Amino acid sequence: METRYATSPDELPLMDTAAIRERFLVDEVFRAGEVTATYSHQDRVVILGAQPGPDGLELPTFPELRAEFFLQRREAGVVNVGAPGTIVADGVEHEMAHGGCLYLGRGTREVRFTSGDEGDARFYVFSAPAHTDFPTTAVAPGQGTTRELGEQSTSNRRTLNQYIHANGVRSCQVVMGVTTLHDGSMWNTLPAHTHDRRMEAYLYFDLPDDARVVHLMGQPTETRHIVMANEQAVISPSWSIHSGVGTHAYSFVWAMAGENQEFDDMDPAGITDLR
Repeated sequence: METRYATSPDELPLMDTAAIRERFLVDEVFRAGEVTATYSHQDRVVILGAQPGPDGLELPTFPELRAEFFLQRREAGVVNVGAPGTIVADGVEHEMAHGGCLYLGRGTREVRFTSGDEGDARFYVFSAPAHTDFPTTAVAPGQGTTRELGEQSTSNRRTLNQYIHANGVRSCQVVMGVTTLHDGSMWNTLPAHTHDRRMEAYLYFDLPDDARVVHLMGQPTETRHIVMANEQAVISPSWSIHSGVGTHAYSFVWAMAGENQEFDDMDPAGITDLR
C-alpha cells in the first residue's frame, strides 16, 4: 500500500510537474493479477485497483489499516471499468458488467474479484471510514439517478449516473457515480468548483491509448494541470477545483468522502475567474 500525505494549498505553487504528479496522480491503478492500493490522508480514503484473472483475487487486509479485515471499519464503492466479472461478498455473488457499481458495507469480511470469459475485469475501489453498517447493494450500468448535463455547443454534453448517494444506494459517507461524455464533447465538470466539506477522486476510463485528459486542479486563482492517460486516477483535495478536457470523449468515475453527502454542495468557480 502506497501512502499519500495531505497537501496544503500553499504548497502547490511551489511544486514542479513531477512533484504534482507524485503527490496527486495514481498512475498505475491496475496491474494484471494484483490488487493495488493507495492510502490518502485526504479524509483517509483508500483507492484500490483489482485486475483478476479467472482464478480471482481476494481483497487483502493491509497491515497499514491495523484491522482484522479490510472492511472492519470501512465501506467501499466499486465500479467495473473492464470486461464483465463477478464480485463475491461474504458468499453472495454479484455479476458486474462494464460500468456497473457495487456498494460494500462495513463489516463485509470476505471479498473476491473474478474475471469472466470475455477478458479481464478491472474493479476500481474507493473506500472511506464508516461509522455504521449499510447493506451491500449492486446497481446495473445506467440504473442510478441519471442527470443530463451540458450542451454540445460548448463541448460538454454528458450523462451523469449517481449510484451511491443520499437518495440512492445508502452509505455512511462515500458518494460515487459515473459520468460519460457524449461523442464530440471533451469538457467535464463545468463550471469547475470546490467543496471544502469533501475530497474527491476521479478515475478516467474508456479513453483511447493515444488520447489524454488535461485535468485541472488547484485553487481557482492558482490552477495547475496534470496530463492523464486511460485508467489513471487523481486525488483532489477539498480546496482544489476538479475539471478537465480530453482529446477524445471518455468516461470517469467520481467518488467523494467527507463531512456530508450533498451532491450539489459546491462552490462554483466560473471559467472567467480561473487563473
